Amino acid sequence: MVQTVNLKKAFGSRVLFQDINLKLDTGKRYGLIGANGAGKSTFLKILSGEEEATEGEVQVQNGKKVGTLSQNQFAFEEYSLFDTVLLGNKRLYDAIKEKEELYMSPEFTDEVNNRLAELEIVCVEEDPTYEYDVKITKILEDLGFPSSQQTDLMSTLTGGDKFKVLLAQVLYPKPDVLFLDEPTNNLDIATIGWLENQLQHHDGTMVVISHDRHFLNAVCTHILDVDYKQIREFTGTYDDWYIASTVLAKQQQADMNKKQKEKEELEKFIARFSANASKAKQATSRQKQLDKLDVGAIQISSRRDPSIIFRQKREVGKELLSVKNVSKSFDGEVVLNDVSFALEKGDKIALIGPNGIGKTTLCEIIVENLKADSGEIHWGATIQNGYFPQNATDLISGDMTLYDWLRSFDRDADISEIRNCLGRMLFNGQEQEKQVSACSGGEKHRMWLSKIMLEQPNFMVLDEPTNHLDLEAIIALGEGLLEYPGSVICVSHDRELLDAYANRIIEIQEDGSIVDFKGSYEEYIESKEEA
Repeated sequence: MVQTVNLKKAFGSRVLFQDINLKLDTGKRYGLIGANGAGKSTFLKILSGEEEATEGEVQVQNGKKVGTLSQNQFAFEEYSLFDTVLLGNKRLYDAIKEKEELYMSPEFTDEVNNRLAELEIVCVEEDPTYEYDVKITKILEDLGFPSSQQTDLMSTLTGGDKFKVLLAQVLYPKPDVLFLDEPTNNLDIATIGWLENQLQHHDGTMVVISHDRHFLNAVCTHILDVDYKQIREFTGTYDDWYIASTVLAKQQQADMNKKQKEKEELEKFIARFSANASKAKQATSRQKQLDKLDVGAIQISSRRDPSIIFRQKREVGKELLSVKNVSKSFDGEVVLNDVSFALEKGDKIALIGPNGIGKTTLCEIIVENLKADSGEIHWGATIQNGYFPQNATDLISGDMTLYDWLRSFDRDADISEIRNCLGRMLFNGQEQEKQVSACSGGEKHRMWLSKIMLEQPNFMVLDEPTNHLDLEAIIALGEGLLEYPGSVICVSHDRELLDAYANRIIEIQEDGSIVDFKGSYEEYIESKEEA
């Protein structure tokens, strides 16, 4: 259905990928993965026609409709929610709007009637069952927009809700080819589940970029891996690819180590015997063997996995944290309603709930950045708290180097430890000397994790730490939280991360109360299904 022929993309002398020849088939759903900066989004833009390739071409089968998820949340501010979704089929939208205008004409001339007949043919071709209004209403209701709200303008919505409408816009026409770049961004767990179900029933071709491992496993039948300026196809889910690539990498590393050892032995032999006449012939033979050895020919993946290790400077005492009868309202709207819970040693909490429900508000009250209307927060005397705020990227700015920014939080810290904390988050060598203002969102999140590793708290409150992180970093974060000896409260919509570490779930309800469940996230979901 979609084919690339000798595709290449370069920015000056920097080549992202080249000689890409892929055939993307009907009925296959491809997850496009790769390290940050490898060229995933660029490749998707070239496939969708938004960006030109340096060389080669993209061929889409004649007559096939292509749908691309818009990334501009503000492109439809003056349109209603309903019309924004209808614009997903521009031909149908134009025909319907022109029909409405013509029906408002003061008189029906033959010209008007003829044009109405033409428009009716367009409507039948695009909507044979005359159900566009029912379908759009239903998809918006599924996303949490009641019919009474669907005539509101897009400008009245928050960023997360705008993104939901853009999802509806690309899914409503049921295009033959779907290109989705980070469709799970800004979505809560319930909406991600809805999207998974929609995509699992997509019959055409789909290419999707996501850093949500659970999502990739749920919807993808194939993986496209961008690495070493190539794009390789793998049959299976993300976990299938991850297991296979990890085994392959270990095999390659073993082969490389074997060759490296052989090379070192040959070098020693040559150095020892090349000056010895009786051994000269043998040394010459070994030199030829050495020349043939190509250690660099065995390539390990260019991806670098961060090493996230959370330590604690001191053990916690008997008291950790107690939240007693906390309530909070904004403009008369109750967000938190008489919330109470206490943490015990070893508790690792996943704080969950829909977007806008009050998770960040609760985190800010817990770390005492925000005052509750009533109730109290009590920290144990031994607690040293580390906080990852939701707006972490906004709080990192200025001309300081990465090294100096991290050092500013602990002037007494050992220099090597500061550099180690940055190095574990893949800031190596000269990278540590660049200005923080030059960092991307993902780099700023990795810097904040470096800060927490340096501080070594015995209690952490993390609000959406996975935003902007790639898959490798999210997996490393899950492992780090699992091994962490302290306690944690973490807000995330990444279900694989929640499954990795959480032994207690707190969900905020619509009325501002909470459900407090002791067990894993998977066990919590099962308990809700059984209820």
